[in-house]
Order: sequence, then C-alpha cells, then structure tokens
Amino acid sequence: MPAQALFGISVAFSFIAWGVVAACCIWPALRSRPQVDALRPLLILHSFRFVGLAFLVPGVVAPELPLTFASPAAYGDLIAAVLALLALAALRGRLGIPLVWVFNLWGTADLLYAFYQGNSGGLVPGQLGACYFIVTVAVPLLLITHGLVFRLLLGGASQERIATS
Repeated sequence: MPAQALFGISVAFSFIAWGVVAACCIWPALRSRPQVDALRPLLILHSFRFVGLAFLVPGVVAPELPLTFASPAAYGDLIAAVLALLALAALRGRLGIPLVWVFNLWGTADLLYAFYQGNSGGLVPGQLGACYFIVTVAVPLLLITHGLVFRLLLGGASQERIATS
C-alpha cells in the first residue's frame, strides 16, 4: 500500500479513536464543570505543543522536509503553546476568556494551515521521520480538543449559570 494511503488511514483512524475518547471520557468529565474549570485541562494539554519544534530538528525529520511546512508548523505550535499558557494563567481574571478565544482561534488555524501546507506542498509522510506520530496521533487529538474548547466558549453563559445555581 502506498505511504500516502497509510498516512491518510492513520490520520483517519486517529480522528475516530480520539473522537470516541472525547465523546465517552473527556466531554462527560468536562460538561458538568464550571467553564473555567473545564477549560483548564484542555489548555494544559495544549501547553505541550512546543513539541512541534521537533519539525525543525535535523535527524528527527528528514532533510528533505519542506521548510514551507516545517517552519510554520513548528513556530505556529510554539505560539499556540505560549497562548495556552497565557490563557491558563489569566483564566480566573478579566482577560482569561478573551485569551482562550485568541488561543483557540490561533491554534485551530495553525493546525488547519499545517494540513493545508502538507497537502499542497507535496509532503511525503517519510519526510516527517519521528514527527510522523505528531501528525497522526497528536494533531487529531488537538483538533478535537479545540472543538471542545469552542463548545465550552460558546456555551459559557449556560455553564456559569449551572455552576452558580
């Protein structure tokens, strides 16, 4: 089977598996919490996005990995990690929720842009080296949890009412 097909199957199965985990385990644990308390573990998860810097480390990825993919993916992830940590630190304050919005919009756009760059730039899965697992295991989880953050942000008022009732 071609490497591109194996890559696509891996990403698809990861979305399915993480979707099941999110539906059965993560969302039920978060939905009854106050908004700020529900956002905290999701922001902590995204604080590990500095791992995306591995796209720039020689020996971790193939030398042929296009910099048009690697640089935006690496630095976009680093910015997302910093934004997640800033939002986490500010969560109980006035700037907390606005920073969560900034983080979530940036982080989602960053991951979608990386997928776009990978597809349009002729990325070959073997060029990813060890970072293959970032794309096939971590990125689907990150995108799904971005969806959960959006859900919490858009339902924030009802979450706060539940918490104070």
